[in-house]
Amino acid sequence: MQATNAMKTATTLAASTALALALAGCATGNESGGGDGAAGVTDGTIKIGGILTETSATGYSTGGAELGAKARFERANAEGGVHGRKIEFLGAEDDGMIPDKGAAAARKLVQKEKVFALVPVSAPQFGGAEFLEQQKVPWVGWATGPFWCGKASAFGFNGCLAPKPGQGTQTWWGNQVAAQLGGGAGKKVWVQATDSTASKYGVQTISKSFTAAGFALAGTSAALPAQAPPQDWSPYVNKIMKSADGRPPEVVVSVMAGGKFNSGLYGALKKAGYKGLITDATSYDPKVLADPQTLQALEGVYSAPQFEPFESTAPEVVAMVADLRKTGGATVVPDQHMATGYWSADVFLAMLQKAGKDLTRDSFLKAVETFSYDNKGIGRLRLPSGKTESNGCGALVKLDGGKFTIAQNLKCFDNTTL
Repeated sequence: MQATNAMKTATTLAASTALALALAGCATGNESGGGDGAAGVTDGTIKIGGILTETSATGYSTGGAELGAKARFERANAEGGVHGRKIEFLGAEDDGMIPDKGAAAARKLVQKEKVFALVPVSAPQFGGAEFLEQQKVPWVGWATGPFWCGKASAFGFNGCLAPKPGQGTQTWWGNQVAAQLGGGAGKKVWVQATDSTASKYGVQTISKSFTAAGFALAGTSAALPAQAPPQDWSPYVNKIMKSADGRPPEVVVSVMAGGKFNSGLYGALKKAGYKGLITDATSYDPKVLADPQTLQALEGVYSAPQFEPFESTAPEVVAMVADLRKTGGATVVPDQHMATGYWSADVFLAMLQKAGKDLTRDSFLKAVETFSYDNKGIGRLRLPSGKTESNGCGALVKLDGGKFTIAQNLKCFDNTTL
């Protein structure tokens, strides 16, 4: 009886060992063919999802980027896809401008949905950067924070907009405003931020952009709470109005994310009698035209998009607007975030083209270590330099008489050292 039991035990152990070895062999075989690196890729499709700040306590939203990416992917699919594969776009997750929620969304897309890459990503306080880098999952979007820069897996469609000290930082914004004012010499600029990582870092890069263009710095502030605008703007406005040796500066620059912040500040500045040039990166938004109070606050403001404006007749821009309306309906009014989503998808498709037919995450990342891309819509992208610095390109759009007009067409300038 004991011998019989021993034989049964030996047989069971042998079977278990054989099964373990077989499973190990299968795992090794999968890894050699890409393993998780090939997740989201079939012979006919590439699965993609995005992460955006669709809702937030401040009212700031990048939600339009979902339509932008979808429109570009749909055109690519209609043209046959990339190397015979069509894009299966799952849409975008909302991070609510909460880092932990963004991290959870990244894990969901990678581990549950098994996406190949994240496109577009546009979230000022995105919390999934380290996870995506660890998993070697490519992500492409609007690189507005330092968490984008220097990572092998992260790609800003127009480069890294928050470079580290000693690296190249953009001068285009300062140069475009200088062109609007007939030069920056003898003029002073104030840079206003909120107490958030991206906004505070923006103070450094944007200040450098304007001083490189010949302006003097009147001062900066990142004292505003990031989650909600103040009830009383007077302490902030009074400081600005006396910042240029007791008088107002010629230029006020906002690096704040949120329409309520900007309209509140600008309205208060105008009430205090400010007559200088106001500029920001977010007010180029058709929604402001629908609200009389916001429209009044933003009238005369120069927004600084990092792409050729929708009002342009450049063929690439005309095609983008047509794609957006084909996907979203004839009544779609393009906004800045639709453009960032569209150009993020466009850059990603060009990267896929270079990566070739035999596609894994590893082969993709290897293929785009060096990458050159030119388009009149965004100017240019160069890798690897785009990992650590901006592409150096941007435009100015003025809200004039209740409608947007091009003040300065997209132009590229040399970067300077931060």
